[in-house]
Amino acid sequence: MVTIASWNINSVRLRLPQVERFLAEEAPDVLCLQEIKCQAHQFPARALAELGYVHQAVHGQKGYHGVATVSRIPLRELDRHDWQDNGEARHVGVELLGPGKGMVLENVYIPAGGDVPDRAANPKFGQKLDFIGRMTRWAESLDRPTLIVGDFNVAPLECDVYDHKALLKVVSHTPIEVETLGRFQQAHGWVDLGRRFIPAPERNYSWWSYRSYWRQKDQGRRLDHMWASPQLAPQAIAHRFVEATRTWEQPSDHVPLVTEFAL
Repeated sequence: MVTIASWNINSVRLRLPQVERFLAEEAPDVLCLQEIKCQAHQFPARALAELGYVHQAVHGQKGYHGVATVSRIPLRELDRHDWQDNGEARHVGVELLGPGKGMVLENVYIPAGGDVPDRAANPKFGQKLDFIGRMTRWAESLDRPTLIVGDFNVAPLECDVYDHKALLKVVSHTPIEVETLGRFQQAHGWVDLGRRFIPAPERNYSWWSYRSYWRQKDQGRRLDHMWASPQLAPQAIAHRFVEATRTWEQPSDHVPLVTEFAL
């Protein structure tokens, strides 16, 4: 059994106590973090190693973005793709070497894309679409059991947002983003584990804005994902989101996802 977790932590140093609590309570074998917002030398490597997560692959940068994969299972870093094409730290790929040996685990933080869903008026939106386009070309040649996880910043299904019609022109749920992410999914036949285990239209949100009282209004979106290669997906036996973290003090606006594999 191998358990993989993914969490946009929105500053790992600010929320280290929450990471430590999550690891103590949920005890995944591997945790993929996005938006760590620090350089590699600033990452709390020792604190996480003391909890048993001694194997670490950290791709950070100053102040923004950044991803890190920490593990109780030995791993080997494989690659750091610059799908943003500007040097930002948004991806790290590893191969598991212990239990689950051979699984490739890709940890990605897709750009949010700004506020205006128009490439001409908002270059950030075009960068987001191009990022997913580069991921799509990469996915076409994959030939190993792969799990890609992270903050995709796209809620693809109508039931992945609290109000489909109201959000059709809001970045993260526009038709062009959904279509672009759909091409990425088709390029490798990715299986969306979130919807395999929590079928549509069941509620399955992973993000709530700080600007709304999340528990009362529940204005959520499913922006975080765990997608498996066709040959790996049948080995997934359970999947859940850990919504309790959103009630913790100074929470991230995202909650963790956890998938168990029989490997």
